[in-house]
Amino acid sequence: MTLEIQRIEMVKKIENKFKLYPYIKKAFLEVNRKSYVPIGFGHIAYELDALPIQQNQWISSPLTVAKMTQYLEIKGVDSILEIGCGSGYQAAILSKLCRRVFTIERIDSLLKEAKDRFRKDKINNIFTRFDDGQRGWKEFAPFERILFSATAKKIPKAIFEQLAEGGILLAPIEKNNSQIITKFRKVNGKITSSVIEPCLFVPILDGRIK
Repeated sequence: MTLEIQRIEMVKKIENKFKLYPYIKKAFLEVNRKSYVPIGFGHIAYELDALPIQQNQWISSPLTVAKMTQYLEIKGVDSILEIGCGSGYQAAILSKLCRRVFTIERIDSLLKEAKDRFRKDKINNIFTRFDDGQRGWKEFAPFERILFSATAKKIPKAIFEQLAEGGILLAPIEKNNSQIITKFRKVNGKITSSVIEPCLFVPILDGRIK
């Protein structure tokens, strides 16, 4: 089975559970997920499974990535900040949908692998930073969209300050021993929130790991 057919089949599996907008579907067909999973997992890269990567981290399932991408309401957006680059797959999908993707990773070895994947895939509109993502990336703020790819107990004030007026922040939020995908909006400088659905992500942690 060719990679193109594998991608088509993966999208069909996603749509059996979650209907995709056409422009989101197109992005998933353009990114080779196999490039973003560890060696040894290539044969199941296009299944709807989360897969382990180094440093006790995970690459989210394609279904989860699809949901997070679509919930961001990303059409026509210029700049996105992702907190938690991980394998780089989510950022690669976002790179097909907006002009600039800024992604932060606190584990240096993970970020180096992701940057190498972006180079090999000739993705030139992803900008990376090795840092604690909870500080954001003030130099390029404000961002129209901010995505947490790890679970937070609360969103730091500094991150909300970097969200553009009218912008959306999407994050898995831990509450009462469960995780809920939560959408925040900034309207007239005020933050409102709405819950979407339960989820399961690795927790966001403080500091950096060299």
